[in-house]
Amino acid sequence: MNDRLVIIPTYNEKENISELFSRISKLSISFDVLIVDDNSPDGTAGMVKEYQESNSNVHIIEREGKLGLGTAYIAGFKWALEKNYEYICEMDADLSHSPEDLVRLYNNCIEKKPCLAIGSRYISGVNVVNWPLGRVIMSYMASIYVRAITGLPVKDTTAGFKCYHRSILETIKLDKVNSKGYAFQIEMKFHAWKYGFRIIEVPIIFTNRERGVSKMSGGIFNEAIWGVLKLRWKSFFYKYDRIHEPEEKNKTMTARPDSSNK
Repeated sequence: MNDRLVIIPTYNEKENISELFSRISKLSISFDVLIVDDNSPDGTAGMVKEYQESNSNVHIIEREGKLGLGTAYIAGFKWALEKNYEYICEMDADLSHSPEDLVRLYNNCIEKKPCLAIGSRYISGVNVVNWPLGRVIMSYMASIYVRAITGLPVKDTTAGFKCYHRSILETIKLDKVNSKGYAFQIEMKFHAWKYGFRIIEVPIIFTNRERGVSKMSGGIFNEAIWGVLKLRWKSFFYKYDRIHEPEEKNKTMTARPDSSNK
């Protein structure tokens, strides 16, 4: 059985799903794929099921409605742990995350096991393509805000392209992760860091979606702002039993330039 899984939440991603599957299938190493679909009205789940007929490495969880990004990933993480995957990745379905970078994240995760490898837009400058300037500024400033409030030593705190070693997900109490929107990405990194797991930022280029509609909204942004404050406040009353100590305490690392060639 493959020990690598990538979890991809979907809601109305019919326009992107075929290309996404095609590019993942051509990678130099194989990944199983788990789609978590929130009852997409456009028939995304139906397309996934058609693809499953000839691809045994594709799986799907269908949910009753649009229940939030965070709960989709939690459902996927639990499924992955039950199926005994060792490396569990997450990425967007809109092709803003290049599927080819999955190999780089995985290789870095192996090199520093156990760790969390993050596909980072900001570890080597600002590597974002086709985003409006206002959104780039908002995203970059959001990461500065998160670092200031939480102390989390990560340049791209809101990144949603990641590879976990399963031990991190086994340690974090998934049922107590409260965030449902993009604040979920911050909360998971924060818990991994507080438990002492090593975090690596791997430089990627993020490309704005060309097809379909963005799921970003003002409500999601507000949740992130207030969620960070709540997260920091609650951490004062919670004892994290550090499982691992990073080589450089309280610091993350940047992937070596040659790590993608392994």
